[in-house]
Amino acid sequence: MGSLNVNRAVSDAFYRYKMPRIQAKVEGKGNGIKTVIVNMIEVAKAIGRPPTYPTKYFGCELGAQTQFDFKNERFIVNGSHDATKLQDLLDGFIRKYVLCPACDNPETELLISAKKGTISQGCKACGHHNLLEFNHKLNTFILKNPPSLNPAATGSSLTEGKRGKRSKKTNGDTNGDRSGSPENENSTTDIIVQAPTKIAVEDEYDQWAVDVSEEAVRARQQDLTDGAKGMTISDDLEKTEKERMDIFYELVKRRRDAGQLDSHKELVSEAERLEIKSKAPLVLAELLFDHAIAIQVKKHRVLLLRFTHDDAKAQKYLLGGIEQVIALHKDSLMPKVPGILKLFYDSDILEEKALLEWASKVSKKYVSKDLAQEIHDKAAPFLTWLKEAEEEDSDSQEEDDDLEIEYDDRAKQPLKQQQQQQQQPTKKPLIDDSEEDDVDIDAI
Repeated sequence: MGSLNVNRAVSDAFYRYKMPRIQAKVEGKGNGIKTVIVNMIEVAKAIGRPPTYPTKYFGCELGAQTQFDFKNERFIVNGSHDATKLQDLLDGFIRKYVLCPACDNPETELLISAKKGTISQGCKACGHHNLLEFNHKLNTFILKNPPSLNPAATGSSLTEGKRGKRSKKTNGDTNGDRSGSPENENSTTDIIVQAPTKIAVEDEYDQWAVDVSEEAVRARQQDLTDGAKGMTISDDLEKTEKERMDIFYELVKRRRDAGQLDSHKELVSEAERLEIKSKAPLVLAELLFDHAIAIQVKKHRVLLLRFTHDDAKAQKYLLGGIEQVIALHKDSLMPKVPGILKLFYDSDILEEKALLEWASKVSKKYVSKDLAQEIHDKAAPFLTWLKEAEEEDSDSQEEDDDLEIEYDDRAKQPLKQQQQQQQQPTKKPLIDDSEEDDVDIDAI
């Protein structure tokens, strides 16, 4: 079946981190139909996560129940699902739970704090450490089933260990007395075999408990930005769009007041997390621009490009934000509307298509109808220039297309013939006899 890059966004054929392509087998009929992921153990080992995690993730994303048969290594998702669909879902799991957000390296491990109810991720490649700052149903499953030293054994050792404890309590804790039925002997054997695995898991997380203590967390927070301190696993995506816009507004405002707007990646990531990236330019326009907009556009050009580049919808919302800024500073900015729009255009923040589409309709969505019409009227010289420039470009393109090559016929002539034509002297016109008779000698 071949292998794939763990991070499929990387197209390098020599990428170091590979994983096998998911193999899915549909079994059963009717209500009993289910999809068995045949090679989930191999895929899980390649990405360094227990096989239960991606399987459970598939179930959460597809709204289907999942089953784990550790003895036969069968990982099942109810319903009929093709391998291509599951592979695409696996990319989402890898992006959320495997790749390092700092360096995109998959050499990471999940660190669980059951007491704090948090999941953090540590990167072995760059040393980056961060909390998983998004809310997903899989988080609850991970907190209840933390990864063990052997990812492929997660779930099995924990389940059997609990079963062993129950068997021990049922037998009355006879201090190692194994006399009894064969069933009791098997149960005791389970305790002896599985107890070390369970203890190893607990010891591992006792070691990590130091990292998530209050003092350690407080020390790490000193190195974090204010935005990262405020971002936690929450139900932000369940809030209304206005509430999510307000969250982003507060973050940008804190960054602006602290003079820390250079952390472009963090602002873009937060807008994407809140699913408001296209509307974010409205907030940026409100917080970044005032009567000195000409200077501020140049100062924040890179940040604005992060949101508007190749995004027509974001450019549309930015134009709405510009209208609001002009309305707030009408006296000083209204006469400068053509220059303001040209500045955004020359900075590649607003594209020609977005500007012409905005010019085609006067909207009262952001400012009053009368004020919007006045802004459009003031912008008329710039818009006329933009349209003429577009027409000139199209005309010059048509001229280039219609250009005829005039030297074709000459090029087909033999070179020797061309040389002879050049060497022939130019014949002087003969003097007509009738003209000679009319020559005035006195004039000479």
